[in-house]
Amino acid sequence: MDVFAFRQRLIADYERFSRSFSRIRADDIAQFLDAAYHAEQFWPAPLVQLNPNFVPGSTIEDLVDARLLHEECRKIFRTDKTPQNLGKAMRLHKHQEEAIRVAQQGESYVLTTGTGSGKSLAYFIPIIHDVLRRRRQGDPCKGISAIVIYPMNALCNSQLDELDRIGICIFCL
Repeated sequence: MDVFAFRQRLIADYERFSRSFSRIRADDIAQFLDAAYHAEQFWPAPLVQLNPNFVPGSTIEDLVDARLLHEECRKIFRTDKTPQNLGKAMRLHKHQEEAIRVAQQGESYVLTTGTGSGKSLAYFIPIIHDVLRRRRQGDPCKGISAIVIYPMNALCNSQLDELDRIGICIFCL
């Protein structure tokens, strides 16, 4: 599939759709709108990105050994887990590790980075650590421990699938 040809077809369809709502009779306004459509002012230019290599950070095991994460995180956050195999230690990206360190200091943070860079783990790891820490200290952790808000159901479902892939049941913590 030629994504640029697809984009052009999509834009042409959108232009026909958006122009179908009204008929401009004034020549000067029609020319102005034609020029705006021709200049593609009503949609963004194509965005082409490559997935960058993110700077590697510590493993979850390193953070557990440094007492930044609860011991149970060593078992929870692993890659290539199966019911028969514990998998391998999960290596974080540097920005994930830094976010976890900020969270451990009780600070708020905003993490902005590209798609597929592990933003969700940078939020979920501190949440799960906190639930485990409070449980160890005798706090029964009843009720709501965190609220995660997503702008779209698709993103929410995607993240729920990702947590399930890692083996985390958010309702079981």
